[in-house]
Formats: sequence, structure tokens, C-alpha cells
Amino acid sequence: MSVRKRIWATSKREQRESWMVLYRDGTGQRCQETFDRKKDADARQAEIKVNMRKGTHVAPSKSPLVSVAAGSWLRSAESSGLERSTQDQYRQHVELHIVPLVGHLRLVDLTPQKVREFEDRLRELKRSRSMIRKLMTSLGSIIADAQEQGLAAHNAVRDLRRNRKKGKDQRAERREKGKLKIGVDIPTDSDVSRILSHAEGRWRPLLLTAIFTGLRASELRGLRWADVDLKRSELHIRQRADRYNDIGKPKSESSERVVPFGKVVSNTLREWKLACPRSDLDLVFPNGVGKIESLANIINRGLIPTQIAAGVVTKAGKAKYTGMHCLRHFYASWLINLAEDGGQGLPPKVVQERMGHSSITLTMDRYGHLFPRGDDNQKTDEAELRLVRRGSINAA
Repeated sequence: MSVRKRIWATSKREQRESWMVLYRDGTGQRCQETFDRKKDADARQAEIKVNMRKGTHVAPSKSPLVSVAAGSWLRSAESSGLERSTQDQYRQHVELHIVPLVGHLRLVDLTPQKVREFEDRLRELKRSRSMIRKLMTSLGSIIADAQEQGLAAHNAVRDLRRNRKKGKDQRAERREKGKLKIGVDIPTDSDVSRILSHAEGRWRPLLLTAIFTGLRASELRGLRWADVDLKRSELHIRQRADRYNDIGKPKSESSERVVPFGKVVSNTLREWKLACPRSDLDLVFPNGVGKIESLANIINRGLIPTQIAAGVVTKAGKAKYTGMHCLRHFYASWLINLAEDGGQGLPPKVVQERMGHSSITLTMDRYGHLFPRGDDNQKTDEAELRLVRRGSINAA
């Protein structure tokens, strides 16, 4: 490996010079890279030596375009058995954002600076913080996939993240979004009571089960009678129905759980089982012909009309809550504050298990502000007085 100076004359007889790094890659093929300045060539030579010792060097001529690497990543995602909704999301990331903005670059040219420019461009296009984070994750996964194939030496996305303070972007996003609010994101007790009093037909057992078990909409849609234990008053979450009406495993390992329910849910499900449409899939909440009910129908024919009939509306007369996840939020808040109804609020770990969250951190980040605090001021006053009195006694 060597660095050599090259001098030549242009068509106008002007003298030009450049610096070349000459070497053989891991396969023995001759390679050269050209730079305007010697110090850049020297720096590149040193970098190549380090990467070749590690076995991670990729010659620029062998480095694929980002668009090509993205295509390979998508094919890998398809063959790995990911859900169709996840595959579609990745495809949208690639086709609508990544390829149009950086698809023309080779992976070797995708430096942390270029990645930062990509991120800044997304902000200029008014993409949300959440979307930018997802796109950056997808871009990093594309590079990681290429690294596994020996087509990339560095992951510029992860290098950029490593240079930033941990958690900075997440904190900014939480500040922007704010905490879940009762009456805005989470239905009030009054809202829920009115919804239940006006829920009719096949929507009543579904909405009531959602309210008092906190199941995700996909879990409700995929729930089987075989997973409903009416004797022990328990639901066993073993499968879900995705947006394409495909039955599959729950969202995560922690989503496979047992959720207890009370007498109201038990009696309602017993009655509903007699009237429930016959389903070859053994579904608890099928559509009229026994197939998987669509989420759009549940919302547009069940949740929203019931709210309007119950008067749970905005000033404009529209339904106050537009998604089924609001009922899941209510269930979490209800578990946390059971003490208000003469019971005892459940501890965070139990709430996490009931909700099927992957970690207690997720539960506390989302619902921690809803847990009763007690009279913290009084406790502080009493602790101060005890210390002051103890000091006075010792002094005497």
C-alpha cells in the first residue's frame, strides 16, 4: 500500500496534481482512491490499514448504492417472516423517504455528516419527530444488513447516534407530546359510564370487554372462545389479528398473558356466547358472517356512533375519542386508581403484566403520572420537624 503523487496537464496546458492511495483489497484486487490533498490521502491510507486488519474494508468500487442495499434489506425482511404491516412500513420508508433523498449515494459515501444532512432534510419536509426516528432506524438497519454481507465498513447512523448525548431526542419528543390527559386521551369515568349505557347489539360486549380488560384492538379481533375461561374469569392472550386480517402471534413475548375480569364481563360474555355468530375461527367478536371483524368497522360502526348517542362529543358534535386505544388507556388508569372505588390500586408491576408491556419502564413512562402520590407535602413537613426537634434535643 502506498500514497503517490500524480501530475498531469489539462487541455489548456495547466498543470494539475492529485494524490492516490494504491493498494490491494482482501481479494487481491488492485484498488486506487484519489484525493486533492496529501493529508487526506494519508488519513485514508491509515483508515484502510485499520479496516483491513479488522477485515471490514470495502473498496469504493464494490460499495453498493443505498438504493440497492435498501432493496436487499427489504428482501431480507420479507424472508424473515415479519408481519405484512411491518414489511409495508419498511417499504414506505425506503420508497418515499430514503431512496429519494440518499438512494443515489454509495454506502461508502454515507458518512455521519451525510446522515445528519438526511435528518435535517426530513425536518425541512415537516416530518414528525416520531417519523424521523423511525426513518433513521430503518436507514441504520439497511447499513447493518450490508455490513453482514461485507458491503459496508461503518454504520454512519450508529456513529452519529454514538456522538450524541443519550436520550436527548427522546426527552425532546416527550416534552413535545406531553403526558396522557384524562378527558383528552383517556376517557373519564363519566364518559365510560355513558358509553356503556348506550352500547347496543354486538358492540356492547366488545366495548365492555375492551374497557375492563385493556386488550389491544388486534387482540380483541383475534380472541377465541377457546381462550376465554368463564369458570375462572380469565382471558388468555395467545393470538391477534393484524390489519390484513391475518391471524398471528401476539405483538411480543410479554403480550402473551392472562387477563382476569369481573362478574360484569363474565355475565356479558356468557350472554353473548349464545348470540355470537358462528365462526370457523372460533372468534369471540367476529363480523356478521363469522370472519375477522375489521378495525375500521369497530371504530366507525361501534365506538364512534355509541359516543355520539351517549353525548360523549366535542363542541363540534363529533365523537370525543377516535381510536380504540383510548379504552386501553382507561383500563390502565382504572387499575391504577381502583382505590377511589373503595379498593386498592394495583402496583406498577401488576399493571405492566395486565397491559402486556415489554418492560416496567414503558408502563411508568406512559402512566406513571397517574399513580396516587399521597400527601407528599405533609410528609415533607413532618420529616423536617422531626429533624429539627432531634437537633434541639441533642443541643440541650
